[in-house]
Amino acid sequence: MNVTLFGAASTVTGSAYLLQSRTACIMVDFGVFQGGKTEEAKNRKFPLIPVSKLDAVVITHAHLDHTGRLPLLVKNGYSGPIYATEATIDVARLILLDSVKVQDHDLKRDNRKRLRKGQSPLTPLFTEEDVHKVFDQFKAIPYNQKVDVAEGCQVRVREAGHILGSVSVELSVEENGTRRVILFSGDIGPHDMAILKDPEPFASADLVFMESTYGDHDHRTLEETLKEGWEIVGRAVKTKGKILVPSFAVGRTQQLLYYLARAMHNDRLPSIPVYLDSPMAIEATKIYLKHRELYDDEAAQLMQEGVFKGDLSGVHVSETAEDSMALNEVEGPCMIIAGAGMCNAGRILHHLRHNLWKPETTVMIVGYQGNGSLGRRLLDGVPKVRIFGEEIAVKAHVASLGGLSAHAGQSDLVNWFGAVAASRPRLVLSHGEDRGRIPLAKIIRSRFGIEPVLPEFGQVITI
Repeated sequence: MNVTLFGAASTVTGSAYLLQSRTACIMVDFGVFQGGKTEEAKNRKFPLIPVSKLDAVVITHAHLDHTGRLPLLVKNGYSGPIYATEATIDVARLILLDSVKVQDHDLKRDNRKRLRKGQSPLTPLFTEEDVHKVFDQFKAIPYNQKVDVAEGCQVRVREAGHILGSVSVELSVEENGTRRVILFSGDIGPHDMAILKDPEPFASADLVFMESTYGDHDHRTLEETLKEGWEIVGRAVKTKGKILVPSFAVGRTQQLLYYLARAMHNDRLPSIPVYLDSPMAIEATKIYLKHRELYDDEAAQLMQEGVFKGDLSGVHVSETAEDSMALNEVEGPCMIIAGAGMCNAGRILHHLRHNLWKPETTVMIVGYQGNGSLGRRLLDGVPKVRIFGEEIAVKAHVASLGGLSAHAGQSDLVNWFGAVAASRPRLVLSHGEDRGRIPLAKIIRSRFGIEPVLPEFGQVITI
């Protein structure tokens, strides 16, 4: 029995695991590579996957680095079921349709440049038709129940606490009379994150693939993070500047709106205009409202009390491009929440172009920034960036709120693995760069006496 990593090996994006036994062939996640042009170019090389033998695909959650290559899989002939929770299916529909629009927009811009250089144009990775075929193949899977997905293979999923509908996956595979259990953590959320229930680990396994995004450190506490966030807002109020928040439309935006509503209710936050400049985030918020059964107790209570309404009545919504452009004329202090979360696309780029060079501007980073992304370069303190071909000086104050991450920090990761460590599984640390997975491997080796595997792209793990 083998598991081959076709992404998220020594990097964070592109999650894709292919399990092959004598009777089953299962893909867990099939996401795109994100970040700079070097990473994104990997999406054009379809991996050596035996599509004709593939029995099923299981998805941990809807983020593009876990679902974004599904249309490519279908385009290359896969016609079987794609299993995910109901909430993940709802969110994935939204994210994948948006990815087609972003792809087409970026492709037109890139091809104009290529033609001017005398280069042949690039073709789309996939079309909207391919995306709709993916939708036809989705099949909802319940939490905490074993489901047969291939001969000798059962899947069971548990709450991962990362975004709405996110799960960790257990594959139970029988081969030659022996049953083996393989766990895929997916992206593990931190404990006590807004809205969602805490991650629910498994108790035993033979092989574990665990994410290691922030395996090198713990995030600052939520209390410290929110205190700093409100101080940032206070600074912006004094300088009368705009606060630009590049935010992922699904998960991070709803989390931020939750904390803003709570802070305003408790008079912890000055009353300033908040603009949600993201049609996708607006639709994602509606999906969050649809799946209130997944809320934790605190969110459910605040919803019942009317503190967290979740209906966007407390913010200014910018749905059209014209609404977004009109924000250029809005004076600070104000907060503008816009996608994309890594500043690699979307409306946030326009706001950065118009405001990065102003010292009174604040850029508040609230999520992970991949290597090569504009967001990562801003955090690294580069003096200038290029946006839409124009060089922009970075005079704005750039701040990071790591405590709002939807990824578990080192201690939460160690605790998640600790629940299964007594069964002495083999551990593979994926979905992490070396700066995250090497320190995590060290502490796991010391605490549990288990030597983790640090895989590379295409590496085969044999059971």
